[in-house]
Amino acid sequence: MGAEESQAARPSIEDWWPKLSIHAKHLLLADLEAPVHEDVAAEIERISGAHAPDLLSHEERRFVLTQIEPVD
Repeated sequence: MGAEESQAARPSIEDWWPKLSIHAKHLLLADLEAPVHEDVAAEIERISGAHAPDLLSHEERRFVLTQIEPVD
């Protein structure tokens, strides 16, 4: 599978992040630059029906951080 195919098959974080369990979110938040934990990957795949990323991209890490910031 080429890089373009791999990128196209990547599930959208906007679709799976809100549906992720609190436990899985905590695992990701422990280190956003670490490889995605196998339990989290399995949950992402169940939610999205697509292969979970091995690592979060810069844009995905930024998205996660915006989701955990308090809202005024």
